[in-house]
Amino acid sequence: MKTKVAITQFACTSSYEENVNKAISMVEKCVKEGANIVLLQELFSSLYFCQVEDYDKFSLAQERKTSKLISTFKEVAKKYNVVLPISFFEKSGVNYFNSIVVIDADGTDLGLYRKTHIPTGECYEEKFYFSPGDTPFKVFKTKFGKIGIGICWDQWFPETARILTLKGAELLLFPTAIGSEPVLVRDSMPHWRNTMCGHAAANIIPVLASNRIGVEKAKNSSMTFQGYSFIADSHGEVVKSLSRDEEGYALYEFDLDEINKERVSWGVFRDRRPEMYMDLVHYSKEDE
Repeated sequence: MKTKVAITQFACTSSYEENVNKAISMVEKCVKEGANIVLLQELFSSLYFCQVEDYDKFSLAQERKTSKLISTFKEVAKKYNVVLPISFFEKSGVNYFNSIVVIDADGTDLGLYRKTHIPTGECYEEKFYFSPGDTPFKVFKTKFGKIGIGICWDQWFPETARILTLKGAELLLFPTAIGSEPVLVRDSMPHWRNTMCGHAAANIIPVLASNRIGVEKAKNSSMTFQGYSFIADSHGEVVKSLSRDEEGYALYEFDLDEINKERVSWGVFRDRRPEMYMDLVHYSKEDE
């Protein structure tokens, strides 16, 4: 199966309508160029409210079944015959999650994934807003291929990519919101990209990341989002990349059947030794 995927990136505002309309416009542009799957960035319907702790921001959350955001993009997916993973701030009972709903090309809701790894720190106060995800890592069987989803901080963990690949993913998608790091003395972008390219190479699977751009301010905080959304092929090579500060999109076509054959030929999954990896979950100093 040949599948054309697209990444996007844009600056968000405080207007829900502006952000949603911009996202729809991006989808439309990608579809006109043949995109089958379009990846939008993390929490694109608002500014990145996690910069600071603010109880008023919990009002941004939507319940999955009644979410106007999900409803809108179900219509968009069906209209354009395109697969859309949609990132949103989810309210579920008394809990709140950073979540993704994957919408198939016919507008069907294929299921929900909740962000597993929740960061905390200056400008990334996500533990204040989100409970840790209680869904397993999931692979969604769409019209245009089986996609594995992780959300931003998830992408730094090799376990995320490996588990999704083991579960049959043919593409790994990471909606992202990453920018300036006040506690770091260096630009984190190369490290961020190299980490994900490593996932692609180690698992022989394409990886897509869509990030936001622009300066966003909240109370006494300010972040400059770093863009550089990209597509890496199954060898870990960046085949498409956007800039640090320009809105845009990029497309690339993959032959998923050929990549699956190559993954088998490498033998990296044949030669795995899971019984030797118990230290990942059971390691203690006493084992030394």
